[in-house]
Amino acid sequence: VQLVESGGGEVQPGGSLRLSCAASGITEDEYAIGWFRQAPGKQREGITCFSTRYGTYYYPNSVKGRLTVDRDNAKITALFEMKNLEPEDTAVYYCAALNDWGFSCRDLREYDYDDWGQGIQVTVSS
Repeated sequence: VQLVESGGGEVQPGGSLRLSCAASGITEDEYAIGWFRQAPGKQREGITCFSTRYGTYYYPNSVKGRLTVDRDNAKITALFEMKNLEPEDTAVYYCAALNDWGFSCRDLREYDYDDWGQGIQVTVSS
């Protein structure tokens, strides 16, 4: 599985940003896609995730947004639209995938995911 994030950059406080994760090589009908972030000096944390059987889950106390996942054959696109961004949301954002997963994604932790993108920087600054 290959994952490529795009759409990061710099945005002003209160602004919005849309991140895209292009996942190729997921062969199973059931899978999970997750978005994580890691701020400077902090541990990586979960933002949101999607599993084919149970849908979308948003981690509490994280950046607000909306996740949509579309599939076209073996290519999956996971779009995460963030809103009302604050400087504390500055971080490197990652998407991750777990092939062949038929359960809810809310109990998955970062070490459960098999494949990761390279990460993309999001900076919230005035």
